Amino acid sequence: MSDAATIELVASFPDATTYRRLRIETGLSPKSPEAAARGLANTLYGVSLVKAGEVIGMGRVVGDNGTVFVVVDIAVQREHQGQGLGRRIMAALDAWLRANAPPSAYVMLVADGGAKHLYAQFGFADTAPASIGMAYVARGPGADR
Repeated sequence: MSDAATIELVASFPDATTYRRLRIETGLSPKSPEAAARGLANTLYGVSLVKAGEVIGMGRVVGDNGTVFVVVDIAVQREHQGQGLGRRIMAALDAWLRANAPPSAYVMLVADGGAKHLYAQFGFADTAPASIGMAYVARGPGADR
């Protein structure tokens, strides 16, 4: 049996402590305990990959549950990458979106590096040059940008 076959996908998102650990382990930016707790409370749908009782991967959908949905926090521990687990996460999120997002809803994500090829399999397309994604990292109240 392959390693991926022993990994269960569950329709439940990790708690804030596990979420913060996975972000660091998978190379995503760290989040403060307060930011994690506040943000996770706004998850519309999320999944976890579990192996031997440990969460080794995750993904979730956030948004206003009507006009805008955003796929975020797709992460798989490095030692489990390359086994199709990111695809399993995306398939679950995509199935939920197709069942729950109203017609005309805008579904988006930010693709890092080669992940754009995975997301393209689910219908995501580059929006440039018509639209350019823009962002900044908040520094707290009163901080200069």
